[in-house]
Amino acid sequence: MANFNTHLSIATAASTGAALVAVKVHLIHGADLPWLIFLGSLGGLLPDIDASNSRPVKLLFFVLALLGVAAVLHEFKNSLEPYPLLLAAVGTYLLIRHGLFALFNKLTEHRGVFHSLLAALFFGLLMTCISYRFLHWDTLHAWLNGLFMALGFIVHLLLDELYSVDLSNTRMKKSFGTAFKFFSYRNIPASALLTICTLMLYWVSPSPLPLVKVWKAAQWNIYLTEVKLLK
Repeated sequence: MANFNTHLSIATAASTGAALVAVKVHLIHGADLPWLIFLGSLGGLLPDIDASNSRPVKLLFFVLALLGVAAVLHEFKNSLEPYPLLLAAVGTYLLIRHGLFALFNKLTEHRGVFHSLLAALFFGLLMTCISYRFLHWDTLHAWLNGLFMALGFIVHLLLDELYSVDLSNTRMKKSFGTAFKFFSYRNIPASALLTICTLMLYWVSPSPLPLVKVWKAAQWNIYLTEVKLLK
């Protein structure tokens, strides 16, 4: 499988290319480039959250712990004294960073359900819903956020499959087929649960029609550009 730096650099390159194309066809503005490239790069690291000692999963739970602390401070800053509030914040951090982290590692296996196209769809829809429901992005940009997250995720899966091919000896390694798959065939209950969560996210996500309309308009712009070049 590819290492951390390879996943990060290739996902960043792919996201940059996709973002530049989106700007070229007037799907987004230049100011949107850094954010979408960041999301694509982040998506390129997400599949390895099921590896217990990987940097992505440690970073993920560290960020989640900080978000939990921020939520506790915001919720109880006016109802708790300083010392109880501090204890609640520290307890929240330890619970998420170490307690939930240990539980997550126990319940997941590397190259399991998170190394699948189903997981890419799940995280793409999750980012779309977070962007629309909580960050209050407009529908078009919320879907673009989700698409770039899914793009980076799929790039990661493809890289892992490419690294499963031994080109020098023209043979497939034992890991071939474990990264780029529709769902986890070895853990059907986990795949079923992730499918249910994905369907629920799609149900609460905004309508994709604005994205479809803008994409059709972008295709029309590409067609007009080609016609002008031919003339």
